[in-house]
Amino acid sequence: MSTKKQYGTKEFAKEFGPLTFGDALSSHRLGEEISQKEFAVFLGISPQSLCDIEKGRKIPSPSRAAKIARQLQQPETFWIRLAFQDMLRKEQLDYKVSVA
Repeated sequence: MSTKKQYGTKEFAKEFGPLTFGDALSSHRLGEEISQKEFAVFLGISPQSLCDIEKGRKIPSPSRAAKIARQLQQPETFWIRLAFQDMLRKEQLDYKVSVA
């Protein structure tokens, strides 16, 4: 029997609130130690758009979320799911997005 506590997205959300697209993107950028300007160029978007996404002022469309995921070489479904969940949260709709 393991005594290690499991720490996943549910535990993260309880402690810090829901994971957003902007939070995930900002964390990825900071983990890579890249400036917003450099990261924006890498993603093919303007620095202002990146700032707006990271701060939650803008939510990327599903196609933009997929494009960003491809640039990051990350699973598209994860990033699209985050974008959809942010859209639902913004509209104050209490639904959970799952990927089949």
